[in-house]
Amino acid sequence: MQLRRHISEKLLQWKQSSQGRTCLLVEGARRVGKSYSVEAFAKENYKSHIVVDFSNPPKAVIPLFEDFGNDLDRFFVRLSVIYGTKLYKRESVIIFDEIQRYPHAREMMKHFVAYGAYDFIETGSLLSIKENCRDIVIPSEEEKIEMFPLSFEEFLWAMGDDVSFDFIKSCYQAKKPLGQSLHHMMMSKFREYMLVGGMPQAVLSYAATKDFDGVDNIKRNILHLYREDCAKFAGAYRAKVRGIFDEIPGQLSKHEKKFRLSDLTAEARFRDYDNAFFWLSDAMVANICFNMSDPQIGFSLHRDSNTLKCYFVDTGLLFSLAFDENGKVPNSVYKQILFEKLSLNEGMFFENVVSQLLRSAGHLLFFYSRYDMQDRKNTMEIDFLLSRGNPMDAKVFPIEVKSGKYYTHSSLDKFNAKFHARIGENIIIHTKDLKEEGLTLFLPVYMTELL
Repeated sequence: MQLRRHISEKLLQWKQSSQGRTCLLVEGARRVGKSYSVEAFAKENYKSHIVVDFSNPPKAVIPLFEDFGNDLDRFFVRLSVIYGTKLYKRESVIIFDEIQRYPHAREMMKHFVAYGAYDFIETGSLLSIKENCRDIVIPSEEEKIEMFPLSFEEFLWAMGDDVSFDFIKSCYQAKKPLGQSLHHMMMSKFREYMLVGGMPQAVLSYAATKDFDGVDNIKRNILHLYREDCAKFAGAYRAKVRGIFDEIPGQLSKHEKKFRLSDLTAEARFRDYDNAFFWLSDAMVANICFNMSDPQIGFSLHRDSNTLKCYFVDTGLLFSLAFDENGKVPNSVYKQILFEKLSLNEGMFFENVVSQLLRSAGHLLFFYSRYDMQDRKNTMEIDFLLSRGNPMDAKVFPIEVKSGKYYTHSSLDKFNAKFHARIGENIIIHTKDLKEEGLTLFLPVYMTELL
C-alpha cells in the first residue's frame, strides 16, 4: 500500500517552479516518511532516479566527492555506473538521503545545481546543529520544506476514506456544523488517529490489521530509536536531552503545561538547557511553543525564551511514551480509551494533537501566559496564538483547547478585555460540533489543520 501524502503536491510544485535552478531539502523527524515519499515522487515524475543513502553508502561513493568534485562530468558518469542507473539530462533526479551524515555533499549542491543537468533532492534531520553544518557553506540555491507525521486528512486517506475530509472542509469554509451523527463519526475516527498517531509505519500496520498491539510495538521501536539518537548525536548535552525527552508526558499532564526545569533538577536554569531544547526541536522530535511577552504581530520579536511548552512530535508516540510503566499498552486498553470507557487525562493528548496539527499546517507555536499576584484579572493563559493578514492589518487569533464536556473560558474573556483591538477572532477547539457565538468560533478538533 502506498501512502498518499500532501508533500507530493509540494514536491511537484517545486519541480515545476524550480526547473532545475534550486535543490530541495526535505527536513523531518526520523520515520516520518521522508525517504519513502521522495522516492515515490521520483518514480512517478522522472525517467530515472538515484538514491544516495549516506547512512550506508557504497564504498565507492564518498571518494567521488573527494576526487571528482571539480570535474562533474566524470563525477556523474561514475555515480551512474556505481548505481547501475542511466541518467538523462533534465529527466533524472538524484536523491541524497540522510544528508546530515555527509555535510560536504550538501555544500556541493551549489555546484551540482549550476551544472544544470539533473534535479537534486536532499532529505535529513538534525541539519542545524553545529556538528552537521560546521565548516560548510549552506548553499543559497537550497529550498527547504518540512515534513511531519500524517495529518488527520492523510490518516483518513490511509484508512481508505477519500471523502470525509472534503466534507469537513466544506463545513469549515461555510462555518456550518456537520450534524450530530456525522460529528460523532468523525470524533470516533479522530480518536483512532490520536491513538495510532501519524508515523507511517504505525498507520500502515493499523490500516492492514486494526490491531493496536502491533501498532504499539512499532511506536515503541520508534521511541527506542529516538532515545538512541539522543545518546549518539546530542553530544555533551545528551543527558539533558534525555531528561527533557522523558519528562515531556509528565509536564503535559499538569494543569499548567509550561515546562518546569525544577522537575529535572532544583538548580536547572533555561540558559543551561537551551542547547538541549534546540536539539530536540531541530531533530523535530519536539514542538517547542514559546510564551509571548506581548501578544502582537511579529511574534518572534516578543517571545520569552525562558518560558516555553514542549509538545511531542506525534500524539500516538506520546501515548506510548506516557504509558511506559510495563513496556506495553495492551490492545484492551487502547479499545477502552477509544470507546471512552477508561478515564485519563485527555487534556494533555488533545493539546498535544492540536500543536502537532498546527505545526503540520505550517504554523510556529506561541502561547500567552501571565501571572499577576496584585491583580487576578491580569492572570491568564491562552493555549496558542496565531496571526493572519498582512503586516499592516494583521490580527491575533487566540486559541483555547477544551477536551471536556463542560468548560469555561475565563482566560479568553480576560484576553479579549485587555487586547480586543488586536484580536481577529477567538477560537475554542473542542470535542463538540462547529458553532459560532459572536466573535468566538467553536471548532471541532478534527478541523484544527484547516486553521
